[in-house]
Amino acid sequence: MASTALEIIAFTVSISGWVLVSSTLPTDYWKVSTIDGTVITTATYFANLWKMCVTDSTGVANCKDFPSMLALDGYIQACRGLMIAAVSLGFFGSIFALFGMKCTKVGGSDKAKAKTACLAGIVFILSGLCSMTGCSLYANKITTEFFDPLFMEQKYELGAALFIGWAGASLCIIGGVIFCFSISDNNKTPR
Repeated sequence: MASTALEIIAFTVSISGWVLVSSTLPTDYWKVSTIDGTVITTATYFANLWKMCVTDSTGVANCKDFPSMLALDGYIQACRGLMIAAVSLGFFGSIFALFGMKCTKVGGSDKAKAKTACLAGIVFILSGLCSMTGCSLYANKITTEFFDPLFMEQKYELGAALFIGWAGASLCIIGGVIFCFSISDNNKTPR
């Protein structure tokens, strides 16, 4: 009974993390222009993995999609790939988890369900690591440019999407670890 509750907790935590990771992709605020050292702010610049936007003092936002994928900086391409991989892995992890949990009636024998639940945990851990790496890579670029005294272009600060991505990645990793440890509990109690 305890391992069933543990699997349900792991499933809830992992799915919550996957939803948070998935919500970071369309979120506009991956980086936001800094107002450090400016007296009057007339425009706010913000960007995500897909477009760059500017909002003027009246609240009107103008966005421009990145024109070419091949002309993008390497870190944006890497972050796109890592975040899409994280969302895809989270989807497959949720499918494996549904088949591997003891409280579902699909998935075969108890031994096969335990292996599938452990596989779901590993896939969720990989999903969390992909998201954590993508968000950290993007944040590293922002902070490197921000603290570089020779960088004279617009400086940015970390946006809300990065923090949401880190939280989702952490939940995916925690849920995946719980899934993996639920199989060790299954060895002690008969299924």
